[in-house]
Amino acid sequence: MAGITVQRAGPGVTLQDRGRAGYLAQGLSRGGAADLLALAEGAALLGQDDSFAAIEVAGSFVTFQVSDPVRIALTGAPMRAHCDGAALAWNASHMLPAGATLDVAGSAGGYSYVHIGGGIDADVMLGARSAHLAAGVGRMLADGDSLTTGPDNGTRVGQTFTPLPRFDGGTLRLVQTPQTRLFAQAELTRFQGTTFRKDARGNRMGQRLVCDGAGFGLDAGLNILSETIVPGDVQITGDGAPFVLLAECQTTGGYPRIGTVLPCDLPRLVQAPQGAALKFAFVDLEQAVALERAEGARRAGLRGGLRPMIRDPHDMADLLAYQLISGVTRGDDLEREMP
Repeated sequence: MAGITVQRAGPGVTLQDRGRAGYLAQGLSRGGAADLLALAEGAALLGQDDSFAAIEVAGSFVTFQVSDPVRIALTGAPMRAHCDGAALAWNASHMLPAGATLDVAGSAGGYSYVHIGGGIDADVMLGARSAHLAAGVGRMLADGDSLTTGPDNGTRVGQTFTPLPRFDGGTLRLVQTPQTRLFAQAELTRFQGTTFRKDARGNRMGQRLVCDGAGFGLDAGLNILSETIVPGDVQITGDGAPFVLLAECQTTGGYPRIGTVLPCDLPRLVQAPQGAALKFAFVDLEQAVALERAEGARRAGLRGGLRPMIRDPHDMADLLAYQLISGVTRGDDLEREMP
């Protein structure tokens, strides 16, 4: 185990794991990492379980020093990362030597993650180490905080992978809710044909989307009986703009829900930069189940997609495709250049 001393931490830097399931009846939503895919990617890079807590950096910065050698992995929205001034590759695993200082900063938005070999050994509250700021559980990390790593049974570093594209917007697939049928078919058709932009108004509770033209709504008005809501639900708010609920959303709400974004597509929303173009497309329940199962299998196989950052020539089947000696291509060219 090793000690981690936080030298500086900007706003929105918290400890996050998979969150707390099973507390909706008590008024507590799941919480946890905004991008659960990034959590799984970091676990794969370090060869450990994705239930371990990582440091989530929400478009901010963090600098910390380690007392002993520590393995780390960097995933999520790419940022500039330096160990004692030397640049580190993103979407990769590294070894920090004893006494090293890691500095992570520079993201224009999105959620970035610093994973620690063995995880962070913070207090467990209601079955998780995650900070749930909206519920007053835990807090942001602050300058001077001291953390402790858990036991790390792994040794491998220097691994990288190609992340699933999710940092430039795209299409969010969603299923119907019990309230979808309350919207006129013309509204549903227009909703799917509209290009939305990610608004500056968004946090771990939810993300507002905006578009050109009129907003959306029900002929009977926006007020309905309050009922249970979950991350991914798309509420239509009073101004007609869709608001997608995220990890720290409330547990009940009275705005009509036009649909629910599939969990496998939420990383595309949370990691899209401000102003990015987003569209919605309804799928039926059978398709949604198949898509979620496929994504679950893909995440389970993430370790199979890892590759070393520095390739070993002995393992390169395509070695002869590379020009290993530059500047010399033909023997007669060499003879002409010799005096």
